[in-house]
Amino acid sequence: MIDERLKDEATDYLFEAILLLETKEECYRFFQDLATVAEIKALAQRLEVARMLEENVTYSRIEELTGASSATISRVKRCLYYGADGYKTILAKMAQKKKREESKDKESNNEENNNEESNR
Repeated sequence: MIDERLKDEATDYLFEAILLLETKEECYRFFQDLATVAEIKALAQRLEVARMLEENVTYSRIEELTGASSATISRVKRCLYYGADGYKTILAKMAQKKKREESKDKESNNEENNNEESNR
């Protein structure tokens, strides 16, 4: 469920703009113009905290590795388990992407090994 306070024409326009970004470089450029470094780092930290919570990393370890406060970790945990499923959706998509990339890398390495063997 999406918080209705969030929905308006300007926010829709922002999200439409974000959906048009095609590369990591475009994302860096857009967000650098849109937000401060601290704001971007705070968003990145929250996503990292969510990933670590999904992996059952302890609060103390998350604090140590990310610098996030226990209040931030608690807020992310609440959103992760009782929120709009935004974290869960993106973490699942990122995990799928990582698996595809690892599979592609493994295939590429196998092909290289086969080519080396046939060249002997």
